[in-house]
Amino acid sequence: MIEVSVTVNGRAYEEAVAPRLLLSDFLRHTLGLTGTHVGCEHGVCGSCTVIVDDRSVRSCLMLAAQVDGAEVRTVEGLADGDELHPLQAAFRRNHALQCGFCTPGILMASVDFLERSDSPGRRQIAEMLSGHLCRCTGYEPIVESIHAVALQEGQSP
Repeated sequence: MIEVSVTVNGRAYEEAVAPRLLLSDFLRHTLGLTGTHVGCEHGVCGSCTVIVDDRSVRSCLMLAAQVDGAEVRTVEGLADGDELHPLQAAFRRNHALQCGFCTPGILMASVDFLERSDSPGRRQIAEMLSGHLCRCTGYEPIVESIHAVALQEGQSP
């Protein structure tokens, strides 16, 4: 077992983990943060995307041991109590989620994207989303939601 000290959504954890435990399984099974979904387990679908040290990553491709000393943000950390994060509110307003399986990963990748983008247009948003699989929405409401938040934050023309 390996000792891991990590901060997840602002809360510090110290856990003993198996060397080959995936970050996605650590978050879901050890910490009980089941908002991080596991789809393909190959890093293709994007459902397991979280933010580690201010970079979006596929948690199914990282080991829990790799986040020792890191700051991790998951979808559970987006809302502030009962107040939804602006992206969550926009997804709700624009019907950008249906079954919801892909939504946590898309939200986390979008948070990272908006934090790094000065003026994202629809094309850049669509390119960012190309690494995420959604079978329900057709992507247009997702693009609209992300673009709306970018406009609210004064980041997009």
